[in-house]
Amino acid sequence: MSNTVSDTAPEGATPGFLVWRLSMKWRVAVDRAVAPLGLTHAQYSLVATLVGMHRTGLRPNQRQLADHTGLEALYVSKLARALESGGLVDRTRDPADPRAIQLSLTPRGHEVAQQAIKVVHRLLEQLLQPLGGLDSPRTTRFTHELRTLLDAPLDASIEPGTSTELGTPAAEEQS
Repeated sequence: MSNTVSDTAPEGATPGFLVWRLSMKWRVAVDRAVAPLGLTHAQYSLVATLVGMHRTGLRPNQRQLADHTGLEALYVSKLARALESGGLVDRTRDPADPRAIQLSLTPRGHEVAQQAIKVVHRLLEQLLQPLGGLDSPRTTRFTHELRTLLDAPLDASIEPGTSTELGTPAAEEQS
């Protein structure tokens, strides 16, 4: 069995490189999976998040959605405009803050989002199969470890050039 660049990471790759590769693999897979529904991965992130937030009774504004998804507010605004022009999202003034724009799914947007969520859930099952599937103890531990990493604050004062975390052992040899 031959290893290809798209399927494997080099032996000795750093955790940062592996996280980056896994995130890229996931982004590409979701982009391909939701493309037939007229969505990109980023648009899917917005509509799926809106489904979840609406389920709990929230009607978020763009800033709240940006904070929840980890996307930049300006990017959320751009995505929301594209989804609005596609008939999937309604953008209205937030009654609590006239400067803010609230987002909600249109009936068509809700339908597309539900289809996309099913497609991405099947994709997630496939991705997690090597760990035993979505409900396996290994996946539960993996999810816990990812939360730990996401919750850890980063020191913004680290200066460029002080770390060798560029990705692969070859990058470390160059430093």
